[in-house]
Amino acid sequence: MNHIKIRETFTRFFEKQGHIIVSSSSLLPEDDPSVLLTTAGMQQFKPYMSGQKDVMTDIHQTTGKPLRSRRLASIQKSFRTTDIDEVGDTTHLTFFEMLGNFSIGDYFKKEAIAYAWKILTEDFHLPKENLWVTVFEGEGKVPKDTEAIKIWEKMGVPASHIFQFGRKDNFWGPTGDNGPCGPCSEIHFDFGKHLSCGKNCGPNCECGRFLEIWNLVFMEFFQDSKGNLTPLSQKNIDTGMGLERIARVLQDGDSIFSTDLFLPLIQKIGHLSLTSYERPETVSSFRIISDHVRGAVFLVADGVVPSNKEEGYILRRVIRRATLHAKKIGLHEGSIEALARTVISEYGSLYPRLQEKSQIVDLLSEEEGRFLHTLQVGMRELQKIIGKRKLTAEDVFGLFETYGLPYDMTFELVQDQDLQKNRDTIKAELDSLYQKHQEKSRQSGKMFKSDEIAPAHSAAHLLNQALREVLGSDIHQRGQKIGVGEFRHDFNFPRKLTREELRSVEDLVNEKIKEDLPVQKVVTTFEQAKKERAEALFKEKYKNVDQVTLYTIGSFSKELCGGPHVTSTKEIGHFTLKKEESVSAGVRRIYGKVQSR
Repeated sequence: MNHIKIRETFTRFFEKQGHIIVSSSSLLPEDDPSVLLTTAGMQQFKPYMSGQKDVMTDIHQTTGKPLRSRRLASIQKSFRTTDIDEVGDTTHLTFFEMLGNFSIGDYFKKEAIAYAWKILTEDFHLPKENLWVTVFEGEGKVPKDTEAIKIWEKMGVPASHIFQFGRKDNFWGPTGDNGPCGPCSEIHFDFGKHLSCGKNCGPNCECGRFLEIWNLVFMEFFQDSKGNLTPLSQKNIDTGMGLERIARVLQDGDSIFSTDLFLPLIQKIGHLSLTSYERPETVSSFRIISDHVRGAVFLVADGVVPSNKEEGYILRRVIRRATLHAKKIGLHEGSIEALARTVISEYGSLYPRLQEKSQIVDLLSEEEGRFLHTLQVGMRELQKIIGKRKLTAEDVFGLFETYGLPYDMTFELVQDQDLQKNRDTIKAELDSLYQKHQEKSRQSGKMFKSDEIAPAHSAAHLLNQALREVLGSDIHQRGQKIGVGEFRHDFNFPRKLTREELRSVEDLVNEKIKEDLPVQKVVTTFEQAKKERAEALFKEKYKNVDQVTLYTIGSFSKELCGGPHVTSTKEIGHFTLKKEESVSAGVRRIYGKVQSR
């Protein structure tokens, strides 16, 4: 069963069970500063699961209309970096697609388990004897999930195929440092005893015999930023089945990379490198390149641009890792662009935004070339350091952070006996430095209330229109990140702005703030918004929806957006243009700050 058929089978099954199929949201979460990127299918439904919004009446940001259903399903683009160092084995990815069904205060464990069992055994025709499950064994104040065990047994799963684990393995969530969460039940596929590492081998074993294919989360709690759990006002279901993993099972592959989701890319890499995927010394690089290029294409399509901060840093990191491994197996400069075009060709019909391919491939190509040049500079800097003194862990980490020079490459280049002898000690120091760096990065991921980011959000709309007034009507937004009292705004423009242009933009924004213009929210159609020449970051996102949310600021700005915003511009206070810089060919970035009243 190819991946197109898998998608169709999944959506058709849940439509029959009364679910509304919701389009994937962006990899850049809207109005959820608790995370940098979308990591799970439930993220776009998080406000409904926590009870902050009513799924029956709220205008949904992706669809532009009320969902009016407590039963939802989606195929969600997701991106996680927690296992990035594991990419290259048979199961780990950064970018993946998650098949999921969701209940917002409707059905619960009995129905969720029954649906999963039915589609796996009847629609996907998986042998029942190959399916093993895990449940929550209880930990702390959360009791053992005896209910789930009984339901699985009624489904016909023998007790020998039901395992119990604690919070580390069978409790999911929240995304970010707070949100809905709960105990879960995982479904694992058994590839056969011939892969077993021993008689006690089970679903939590990493020997390769078992593959987790579906996680059913029974969302009963809300966890605050201190880790405290309180019962939710309604019980929810959140499930996630990795498309790549179920494809491996249904296509009888030896890894997720042997499925039709990756084979065109793997074959392209082999063609360009004139080497074989099957060689033990190249297989890991083939997998890393294919995963990272695929992920980079989707990140750029959703508005991420390479930088040294936040999601831009993640994009830059995967492009650099792909480039390094491309270099390792003999791919020449320009190969990343060719591979990106393959990704776009394979996924363009499923995700129309990818069809803006010139912007995507140009940015990836530029970043690849920039990194290869930086890498050469980094190697020269390394030679300078070792010409003066012995290399330290701080040096190795600095070369990685500044020039992208990988640790292992540094160790290989430096033929120093003391360095080689103390390699393990230095690596431990590097791990410590990296953890401190990660912790610093995570501090930017706090959850903020809507009213806290509203002034910056409205100021960003004013800035977008002010740029069009000063620089020309062909200026359009290319990305945005909103925080408390500050934001960054990306837009298309071929050169650095002059001092006079920057001053004019800043003055115009503050002029509109002082005019105390009303900020109004209007629900309308996309066609009507287009007639009124409203701005929209990705216009194709709205084309197939019944209703869109349009924010107008006086007669100055009209923009499709999910909010939140102030009610009048005077609430913004004062706008300061902090910095303007280039982020890629033809794309500029402005950092703005507001001082609210």
